[in-house]
Amino acid sequence: MPNLAVVGYGKMGKLIDQLAPEYGFTVTARVDIDRPEPLDGADVAVEFSVPSSVVGNVAKVAPLRIPMVVGTTGWLEHLAEVKALIEKHDSALVWSPNFSIGVNVFTRLVAEAARLFRNEKEYGAWVWEIHHITKKDAPSGTLLKLVEQMKAAGFDRAIDMSSSRAGGHPGTHEIGFDSAADTITLRHTARNREGFARGALKAAQWIIGRKGCHEFSEVLFGG
Repeated sequence: MPNLAVVGYGKMGKLIDQLAPEYGFTVTARVDIDRPEPLDGADVAVEFSVPSSVVGNVAKVAPLRIPMVVGTTGWLEHLAEVKALIEKHDSALVWSPNFSIGVNVFTRLVAEAARLFRNEKEYGAWVWEIHHITKKDAPSGTLLKLVEQMKAAGFDRAIDMSSSRAGGHPGTHEIGFDSAADTITLRHTARNREGFARGALKAAQWIIGRKGCHEFSEVLFGG
């Protein structure tokens, strides 16, 4: 069984620890601010921390050439720096705005809908999301990715974007296309955090033995 290091031992880190045996991993390190356990012997690391810690965590793990899965959100403005660290140390990393398998399928459905509506000028579009009150980034990285994919699919009209933060909601993303005649709504709702943890563990299985930076969509869909 490959050895797994959990970097960041909050709610997500503990869930990764709990689910890891289902994916064939033995957890050999549980690292946090007040828990500096050694990473020696780890075959892969899964990181769920806070946006401000991601670059520092990658800088500590990459020189050890332990492949990483970064599940933290809200840090993608530093992606170029993280990619440079991985390249410098000939290591490997999987990143994504969202590690839910369902969200990644949803993103492809949204892109296809945007492609079909791109020349239908009477249709406007909106995107909206809600997450728990403690989520650091708003709009979410997932919502920004959805808008990016809509534009890449050729939908070049205005896309109204909004976010809500309340309670303990694990996350809902909604995309709508509206005209005077009708409305089409696409929605993904997370029931809990388990989907994100399972996606990250799937990525951890995949990245062992690989090099370079990869997005989670490569794990799921190839290419």
